Amino acid sequence: MTFGSSVEVQGKLIKSPHKKQNVELVAENIRVVGPCDVLAFPLKYKTHQSLEYLRQFPHFRCRSNSLGALLRIRSEATAAIHAFFKDNGYMHIHTPIITSNDCEGAGEVFHVEHANEEKEPGENPHFFNVPAFLTVSGQLHLEVMAGAFTKVFTFGPTFRADNSQSRKHLAEFYMVEAELSFTESLQDIMQVMEDLFKKVTEVVLSKCPRDVELFHKHVAPGQEAKLEQMLKNQFITMSYTEAIDVLKRAHQVFTYTPEWGQDLQSEHERYLVQHCGEIPVFVFNYPYDLKPFYMRDNEDGVHHTVAAVDLLVPGVGELCGGSLREDRLDFLKPRLQRLGLEDIYHWYLELRQFGSTPHGGFGMGFERYLRCILGVENIKDVIPFPRFPRSCVF
Repeated sequence: MTFGSSVEVQGKLIKSPHKKQNVELVAENIRVVGPCDVLAFPLKYKTHQSLEYLRQFPHFRCRSNSLGALLRIRSEATAAIHAFFKDNGYMHIHTPIITSNDCEGAGEVFHVEHANEEKEPGENPHFFNVPAFLTVSGQLHLEVMAGAFTKVFTFGPTFRADNSQSRKHLAEFYMVEAELSFTESLQDIMQVMEDLFKKVTEVVLSKCPRDVELFHKHVAPGQEAKLEQMLKNQFITMSYTEAIDVLKRAHQVFTYTPEWGQDLQSEHERYLVQHCGEIPVFVFNYPYDLKPFYMRDNEDGVHHTVAAVDLLVPGVGELCGGSLREDRLDFLKPRLQRLGLEDIYHWYLELRQFGSTPHGGFGMGFERYLRCILGVENIKDVIPFPRFPRSCVF
């Protein structure tokens, strides 16, 4: 029998002397079902293969110890996320993958069109009669549902046409998004973010101790202590204005000079987390002009801000982003008019016109979460089949 072979094992379970394992299988009969050529098979038995090396074999890497552990952790984390929201009174909603709305407004979207259909002269060229995209977020659809069910969430694939080969980007990734009605406080949103992170992580550590240990021991030594620090401390909060002040006082030269009104760069996020002792930090109340149209205007005079918040975590940077939503029609309509979006988002205005409530929500990148708790540097190593520019093997 060689590493990679498919085998059928018959035997019995007995109590194990090992502390971390209750029972073990003692084989009485082994039959090779699918033989494997050990010399040709790219994964070698008892040989360390880096995550980068395994990335070359997306059809085999799930058989390795590291990816096997990762996929078990993903499964348990997925179940824990659903359990967290169910236990807290949220309804799960399947938001669409194909949409006519670019939620973020950044333009980094995949267009959806019928490849082969011939059109008659004068016929609408679009399959759906309007331009359609692969979703970048389920938020707007969740806002619709929150008006009926108060607390809702979705957990599914999202897509960004960001032409980047960096260790932080994927073209297809998974997002956890939640929306809750009857809240006028960013603190409510931040509390759900923190509770979600800590509860799901506790479940993963409880259900998959040996799998998590594999990453903390062989992939990211020292990550166990960092994770313990994150779980035992209350997350820190600071305003965007305070964050800019901290960055300006830093005894460090940044590639991008921190200035009020400019977005925080990755180097800024890393420094802020380090400044806070490697404890996750909420940065809230961002400049009005930096954020999308749906974020609530704080009406705060000199520093015009919106009620937005990002959660920054060690090793990753931004993990979650959220806000209170602008529920006031007289604030939202003029902003959409200035942006030339009033016609496209007429239905969004109608949500405010016909029985709106103060509400807010957030999104958490699932792969970023896994990177954070496991200490994995490259996001391509925490998803079963990574999709990124010039790579879609099968």
